[in-house]
Amino acid sequence: MWPGQQPPGGEQNPQAQNNPYQQPGYQQPGYQQPNPYQQPGYQQPDPYGTQPQWNVPTPAGPQQPGGGGGGDRTKLVAIVAATAVVVAAGVTGFLVLGGKDDGSDEAAGKGGKSPAATAGTSGSPSASASASASAAGGDNPRGTETLQPTVPGWKVVVNPKRGTAFDVPADWEIQSPTLSQGFEWEDKSKPNGYDSIIQSGTAEYKSKWCTSDDDKDGKTEDSALAVVGTKGAEGAKNTDEIAVNTPAWWVFGGYTEPDKKSISFDKKATPYTTASGVKGSYAWAQSTNTPDKGKCASDGQAITFGFKNSKGDYVSWNLYTAKGVKGELPRTTIMQILNTVRLHGDPTEG
Repeated sequence: MWPGQQPPGGEQNPQAQNNPYQQPGYQQPGYQQPNPYQQPGYQQPDPYGTQPQWNVPTPAGPQQPGGGGGGDRTKLVAIVAATAVVVAAGVTGFLVLGGKDDGSDEAAGKGGKSPAATAGTSGSPSASASASASAAGGDNPRGTETLQPTVPGWKVVVNPKRGTAFDVPADWEIQSPTLSQGFEWEDKSKPNGYDSIIQSGTAEYKSKWCTSDDDKDGKTEDSALAVVGTKGAEGAKNTDEIAVNTPAWWVFGGYTEPDKKSISFDKKATPYTTASGVKGSYAWAQSTNTPDKGKCASDGQAITFGFKNSKGDYVSWNLYTAKGVKGELPRTTIMQILNTVRLHGDPTEG
C-alpha cells in the first residue's frame, strides 16, 4: 500500500498545509483527506517485494536537482527567503523569491504565485536560486567555510532552521541555506490544484548531469544526478513513521509522476545511529521501469533518515538520485553521507 496520501509535513507549499503524519490512513499522494506523506532507488525490480499499490490516481514528476523525467507535469520548486518574486525558467521548474522557505512556503505556488509581484526569467531554477541567494546573502551565503567536516576533504552542509549539519564529498555543490528545493505536482483535491514536497539545507551532485528541452520551447533545463537536504516532519509520531512515509514521495516527484506502480519501498524502517550519536531510523524507496519519457528520464531512488533535533522536533534528512544510469551514486557513498548527520546549533524554527 502507498505510504500516505500527501507528502510529509513541515516543508510543503502553503496551499497544501495538512499534517502528513496525523492521519493513519494510507492511499495515494495528495488525494482528498489531509494526510500528507509521500516519496522514492536502484536494483532489480521490486527488490523489497513491496510494490506499492494505490486505489486512486495522483501527482508528481521530476526536475532539475536530481529529477530525470516528468515533463511539465511536475515542477521543480526553489524558494529563497528574499523580498521579490521571480518565476524561474523551464517547463519543469520555477523559482520563488519572497515569503518563507521550506517551513511554511507561503511564497510557493503554481506559476510562482505569491503576495509579491512576479517576473518571468529564463535558465535553470537551481542556478537562478543560487545566484539570487548569493546576491541577497553577500560573498558567503552558505556560511559553512569555517566549519570543519567530520570526513577529511569533504564539505559541510548546514540547515540553521532545523539545527542540523552533514558532510558531502568535495565535488558536491552546496546551496545557500536560505534556499528550499523540491517538487510540485498537480493535485485536483487541493484548493490551488497542486501539492508538493520541499526541503532546505541542500547540496547537489553533478548539477548539470543532464540537460534537455523536452517541450521544445528553446529553453533547456539542467537535471542534477543527486540532491540531499533536510526538512521538518511536523506531526510525526516517531522516526520510523518519517522514514517509511517519506522517500517514495521524492521518487514520485522526481522520477515517475504521475505513475506510482513502478515504485517500491521499505515497509519497515531500519534503526540507525550516526557517527555523532544521532539516533533515528531510515528507509529506502526506488522505481523500476518508470514509464516516464524524455532525454533525462530515469528511474530514481531515495533514502530518508528520521530523527529529532536539539529542540526535540522531528526532522528528516533526505537524499534522492537517479538510478540505473552511468556514474550512478553508490549506496555506499550515500550511507557515508548519512553517517555524518549531526545536530548543529539551536534550530531557528520549531
